[in-house]
Amino acid sequence: MPSPNNLTPPSDAVQAVRVWDLPTRVFHGLLALSIAGLVVSGEVGGDAMVWHFYLGYLVLSLLLFRIVWGFVGGHWSRFAQFMPTPSRVKHYACELLARRHTPAIGHNPMGALSVLAMLLLLLLQVFSGFMSDDEIAASGPWTALVSNQWVEWATEYHSDVGKVLVLLLVALHVGSVLFYKRVQREDLITPMLSGDKALPAATPASRDTASSRLLALAIWIACGYAVYQWVHLAP
Repeated sequence: MPSPNNLTPPSDAVQAVRVWDLPTRVFHGLLALSIAGLVVSGEVGGDAMVWHFYLGYLVLSLLLFRIVWGFVGGHWSRFAQFMPTPSRVKHYACELLARRHTPAIGHNPMGALSVLAMLLLLLLQVFSGFMSDDEIAASGPWTALVSNQWVEWATEYHSDVGKVLVLLLVALHVGSVLFYKRVQREDLITPMLSGDKALPAATPASRDTASSRLLALAIWIACGYAVYQWVHLAP
């Protein structure tokens, strides 16, 4: 059956509808910049590792924020609106194969899978970094709290496996955006920048008010404080 995330009939009057609230858009932009900074600082090493750690802490605060915002954020940012159930994924894949692509209001089922995979892989990457030790000058804040075996495993995963998986997923994400732009004629970039899409007037809009933005800021600050406490767990 069609996903509730699909557009309503195009015969309805169309207007600009807020789909992506400002906190979601800021999260998306900061996460992209942070990942780029992490890759560069990790490759440079040396003194740049100080920034690598700080960016890792920033990414963790953003991920925690996005998880919370997935329950209390704008209508189309909530997990309930784009959770990729097997039936939704199957239906969407069949539509794509049959070339009957219907643009989604928020994340389509494939995009939703990408979002959840990115959250999971980045969480694994950050927490493995907390337990990593390059045996030269950089060691994560949790290396003193876990066994040497865990440190060895986390270091190998963080520097080899996890990094490759994250980069592959980022490449897949960028490639998918370009695919939808060129092949499906669906622009996913502009709505993420402006927040709005041209949609039927009856489409529910995401709440994006001053109070909701202040709530998002408060949540992010709380997440940042949680990260600070986790970083300083070791005596």
